[in-house]
Amino acid sequence: MDMEFSPEDLAFQQEVRQFIADNYPAELRGKQDEGEELSKEDFLLWHKILHKKGWIAPAWPVEYGGTGWTPTQRFIWSEETARADCVRLMPFGLAMVGPVIYTFGTPEQKAHFLPRILSGEDWWCQGYSEPGSGSDLASLRTTAVRDGDDYIVNGQKTWTTLAQHADWGFFLVRTDKDAKQQEGISFLLIDMKSPGITVRPIITLGGEHEVNEVWLEDVRVPVSQRVYEENKGWTCAKFLLAHERTGIAGVAASKRGIEKVKQIARTEVDGDKPLLANPFFKRKVAELEIDLTALEFTELRSLAGANAGKGPGPESSLLKIKGSEIQQRLTELTLEAVGHYGAPYFRGFGEGDNEHPIGPDYAHRAAPTYFNMRKTTIYGGSNEIQRNIIAKMVLGL
Repeated sequence: MDMEFSPEDLAFQQEVRQFIADNYPAELRGKQDEGEELSKEDFLLWHKILHKKGWIAPAWPVEYGGTGWTPTQRFIWSEETARADCVRLMPFGLAMVGPVIYTFGTPEQKAHFLPRILSGEDWWCQGYSEPGSGSDLASLRTTAVRDGDDYIVNGQKTWTTLAQHADWGFFLVRTDKDAKQQEGISFLLIDMKSPGITVRPIITLGGEHEVNEVWLEDVRVPVSQRVYEENKGWTCAKFLLAHERTGIAGVAASKRGIEKVKQIARTEVDGDKPLLANPFFKRKVAELEIDLTALEFTELRSLAGANAGKGPGPESSLLKIKGSEIQQRLTELTLEAVGHYGAPYFRGFGEGDNEHPIGPDYAHRAAPTYFNMRKTTIYGGSNEIQRNIIAKMVLGL
């Protein structure tokens, strides 16, 4: 594997940096890094700029609106957007259901949904997890009963990220109660404005309204909105999860996070010296950087496989495990660096508040982020499940 960028890749890197410098909205600069709550409009502002440029879906095939970039160029793109602290693009349409639709969907589904995902006209959410059916997803109990040209859907989904903004959702539902768990599931595209859908907020430990529970009561869904064959939705689900787990690694964002921790540790004082001079803290930073570098090389090996025409395999589980653990260690180290300033955290200050945050600006989100990131080793399939996948598919156990 050649670890050096080619002259063409270096030229592409400069092009990306210049485009971000010239086009990233001024009102979004620093907003994510400072932990401000982002609105739906904030997310879509950058999305639509990239759509206009034709850079919104680097991983998609060109015939469906992709950029035609090489895996190396896609890696450069993720590195540069993280380096500039660009608002993340919502993955549910672009990285999850979009690839499912162009891989398994009908011509009519592709023609209708893919352009609307690219433009940002439709915001998607993911209806997978249920109470009691998280990592053991195949035990899900939401049902879809055929009624002529419709399914009647009943059940409950939980931890549905940003469903309060969603126009559409992709849902796993049980269409055959008598079949084996994985063989009785179908993959439905559901209009979130359909009668019978209720979205209720779940406030996280960090104080955010990021996730929701979604109730479906006698929701009518046209059979034409089922992707792939009835009772074969598990094929779509596995395909989607492999892509999701690869993206969860978050190498580029973690690299930026380590730089931020080091900057905090240069500012915070331990005795009469900067915290970063403390040998014990410095060792923790070094260990984290070493592990992140190893993860980055693993991701690059995965890219090399993609260059050779291989899709995501069991290595996506490894990327998910190590990436999520590194993200958690990073938030722990940040909280340690800000010290007692991280204890009295607040969830923002509204108009008219006369309370002021305690300590420096970089401390205000340390604790909420720490608590929020406890989820990373659970979502996308818990790390325990990922280790089972590796044991079975790689080690043959």
